[in-house]
Amino acid sequence: MSTHDEDIQTIAKLIESSKIALVTSRTAGGDLHSRPLQVQEAEFDGDLWFFTPHPSDKTEEMAAHPQVNAAFESSKGYLSIAGRASVVTDDAKIDELWNKGVEAWFEGGRNDPSVALLKIEADSAEYWSLDDPKAVRLFKIARAAVGGGTPDVGENKTVEL
Repeated sequence: MSTHDEDIQTIAKLIESSKIALVTSRTAGGDLHSRPLQVQEAEFDGDLWFFTPHPSDKTEEMAAHPQVNAAFESSKGYLSIAGRASVVTDDAKIDELWNKGVEAWFEGGRNDPSVALLKIEADSAEYWSLDDPKAVRLFKIARAAVGGGTPDVGENKTVEL
């Protein structure tokens, strides 16, 4: 059985191995809308950071309905983080996370007036950590399909943050 600190480390590894999250928000009409966003290099402490133009449809949706979900997928597993979104325009935090890769998304670079951060404060996470290489997982699935039972391909856990 893993400890809370070990769960946080597993979550951090899944975020690092993926880098891209599908962030789902609710539109004014109540529909769900998902967008790929690149998580910024910051040690996971319960918060996720993404650069975003502000104002935008995305930031307006999240201001009206701050409950969001960020889903990650990588060869190490799957992760779903539920939390509250907010827009951060603090220059010090933007400077701390700014990098050359972000520059391409803002016409005026770092001086673009629309540069903002989307912060997701995590409430809970569910992860599926994959322990074995893909070939071993496929073998376990095939063996279970033939012999019955459920294949053990990794750990699934829900974590309150």
